[in-house]
Amino acid sequence: METLLALVTGAMVAISVYLLLQRDLVRKIIGVVILSNGIHLLIFAVGRMTRAASPLIPSGEKYPPEVVANPLSQALILTAIVIGFGLLAFSLVLIYRLHESYQSADADVLIEATLGDE
Repeated sequence: METLLALVTGAMVAISVYLLLQRDLVRKIIGVVILSNGIHLLIFAVGRMTRAASPLIPSGEKYPPEVVANPLSQALILTAIVIGFGLLAFSLVLIYRLHESYQSADADVLIEATLGDE
């Protein structure tokens, strides 16, 4: 299962790098979203994926008796998903406003328009 997750994570990072190198700002935002999802998947895979036992330590023990999933990585991913959604919503509104103002979502056109204003 970890091999499959490593391949999917690698593919998601490759796709996101390709999208981040595009000139269109909407594609850049989609690339950031795919990159964050790929990193979430990587953190999830590193935190061990198992349903065999819950991450509870019995009374009087120092360590869990079996291999368990790491709950910290799952909590980090849940927090990152919420923050990522907020970033996506803000970025889409910002791109919408830029498109309304400059009639383009192309990064080069926006840079030239802002530098030309000075």
